[in-house]
Amino acid sequence: MVSEAEIIIAFLFKRSGKEELSLSEFYLTLSMDLKWYTPKEAKDFVKQALQDNLLTKKGESVKTSFDYKKIVVPVGFLPTKKIVKEKEEKLEESLDVIEKIINHIVEKTGESKQNIVKKIKEVEEEKNIVSEVAALLVGKEYNIDVEDFFEEVEARIFRESRE
Repeated sequence: MVSEAEIIIAFLFKRSGKEELSLSEFYLTLSMDLKWYTPKEAKDFVKQALQDNLLTKKGESVKTSFDYKKIVVPVGFLPTKKIVKEKEEKLEESLDVIEKIINHIVEKTGESKQNIVKKIKEVEEEKNIVSEVAALLVGKEYNIDVEDFFEEVEARIFRESRE
């Protein structure tokens, strides 16, 4: 089954009549010309399409990694915001992990949330690590069992490294 992302990509390439599009041409068409997405959403779409191997990057240009000419674009096609919403949901998930860790530390120590957040930021900057790992280290500094958060933090880190 053809994904919505493939239809969007096929539409853009068929519309342009080119085998290769510059990155800016690709996302500006999605945002400014077609007004399907905001510029940021369009850039995120391109980034996701590259990660999903729907597009391949060649210098400052992209081309499809599938035969876009075989894809039938429905008449009057308009993409849903589903693709963009999935990205936002992933961001919310990562925020939830850090929030859970902070709340756990606050609950176990009686420290204020502001102090814990400040400590996490300090560790994050000092060690140049992601905030979730810094939060785990702060928890350990207080001798708090934060092992329950390891899987969520690990999943979030590996998911983000692919994005």
